[in-house]
Amino acid sequence: MYPFARPFLFCLDAERAHGMGLKSLDLAYRSGAIGMVARPRPPLPTKVLGLAFPNPVGLAAGLDKNGEHIDALMALGFGFVEIGTVTPRPQPGNPKPRMFRLPGDEAVINRLGFNNAGVDALVRNVGRAQRKGGLLGINIGKNKDTSNEDAANDYLYCLQRVYPLADYITVNISSPNTAGLRELQEEQALRRLVGTLRESQERLAAQHGRRVPVLVKVAPDLSDADIDAAARVLSDLGVDGVVATNTTIARTAVQGHRHAREAGGLSGAPLMGQSTLVLRRLRTRLPESIPLVGVGGIMSGADAVAKMAAGASLVQCYTGLVYRGPELVGECIDAMRRRKESPSRGTADPA
Repeated sequence: MYPFARPFLFCLDAERAHGMGLKSLDLAYRSGAIGMVARPRPPLPTKVLGLAFPNPVGLAAGLDKNGEHIDALMALGFGFVEIGTVTPRPQPGNPKPRMFRLPGDEAVINRLGFNNAGVDALVRNVGRAQRKGGLLGINIGKNKDTSNEDAANDYLYCLQRVYPLADYITVNISSPNTAGLRELQEEQALRRLVGTLRESQERLAAQHGRRVPVLVKVAPDLSDADIDAAARVLSDLGVDGVVATNTTIARTAVQGHRHAREAGGLSGAPLMGQSTLVLRRLRTRLPESIPLVGVGGIMSGADAVAKMAAGASLVQCYTGLVYRGPELVGECIDAMRRRKESPSRGTADPA
């Protein structure tokens, strides 16, 4: 169905198309027509983070910021869906227009800016979801008007609110669309923030009688030295996992495009190489006990396999869905199944 819908959606403003696509997906789910949108695949059980994933292909944060479409998205065949980024208080995000397609490059630039209805609204939405077929990750951030000095309070509040509902939680300190946020990736700031969150995580585990994994999402624009420093901190503090990577502020791969000068994070095919380089370097710097989630530029099953070959235990898609539609999910699962059955195949890494 998506190949027929895509030309219409691409005639619309990117953000309007985003909203319309999600509403259409909800309608297909409620009417029982979801089979026309996505063809189900056999499970590909994957044990990571102490969790049993139905398959290792997930939806990256950003598509469903408020957790309003969880059941319809899980029905597409994802092994896990990550919602958010959510902040303590509602905020409108940056002024529109703030999403731009680059079709010739299979890319998107966005500067949404953590637009969301606040963590209390997300908690209500998650409580109403049936959550059949996949696991749920919740991505947390800080409000735009919260200083970096006070950022830990925002993250702590969100962590405490979503902890009882999440299968895992991702700490987003790498979006380029909240001024100063990426400064939290600097070694000492990272150690303070993650150390504080790890202490809270252990208290919450004792309080709730279960330990919810907490992951940290990093940027693709870090230098090698910064990656190494981040790996030291995350290893020392014993984080449960790392998501690599967020969007990039680099524009080398899309120079000359009419939207190339738009501020924001670039995602899609041009991100594949750099995000996979960061992923591979992190894998060599982190202990095997800290798994990696590979995200950035997955446009095909071969791309998903390349992320796994570079060291990922799980992968996530987002922009690939804009260009390929839900069929991408099944293609990635199938490619990973072939790789699992024949480990010597499909290990080429285009990065």
